[in-house]
Amino acid sequence: MAAPRILLVEDEPAIADTLLYALRTEGFAPEWHSTGNKALAALEKGAEPALVVLDVGLPDVSGFDLCKTIRARHNAVPILFLTARNSEIDRIVGLEIGGDDYVTKPFSPREIAARAKAILRRTQPVPAGTKETHAPAAAASEFVVDTERCEVSYRGVKLELTRYEYRLLGVLIARPGRVFSRDELMTRVWEDPGASLDRTVDAHIKTLRAKLRAIDPEQDPIQTHRGLGYALRAAS
Repeated sequence: MAAPRILLVEDEPAIADTLLYALRTEGFAPEWHSTGNKALAALEKGAEPALVVLDVGLPDVSGFDLCKTIRARHNAVPILFLTARNSEIDRIVGLEIGGDDYVTKPFSPREIAARAKAILRRTQPVPAGTKETHAPAAAASEFVVDTERCEVSYRGVKLELTRYEYRLLGVLIARPGRVFSRDELMTRVWEDPGASLDRTVDAHIKTLRAKLRAIDPEQDPIQTHRGLGYALRAAS
């Protein structure tokens, strides 16, 4: 079985060297690019990588802008951000635009390898509690979950979801009307919930709502229960 290919986008050679060594040691096949444009060209030419490890502060383009471009063209590939910025707003922005994880410098190369493993542990995840192909009872007319392809359709339109959006929506679909706290959703959806940000769930709910409203602007099937959590709107 071929080693998982990881696209490393990092402009500092010293950091890149240590990460390349750590990733190779853990059984990955890393490929280094020092600029965003070079990485994008590699993505267009070659097979889609298993993971993109992306520095936010690149010399030619913002890592956030590059993430948006990758999401538009290669929606499913997971993205792990590397950055010297430690403010919460930067981390939330990274998650909201489609990042799967976020690590601030300085960091241990072994930590990056461990996080890469965690992200790829379930390349084809099945949302907790979702066994059937169609969503149950109340949501059946609006959502269809294809667990074989790890896809969700809403009102007949296939949703372009990141890995964690897919899992998060799957948990809500499986129990329409049931209110899940943020802690419950973190535990059910994320591999390492203890290392994630408090607002990670909120950020992903926000992007899910935007994608659902793009299909039907008049409806908001995800309900916010202030102080409690989130639920999929049940039938009246």
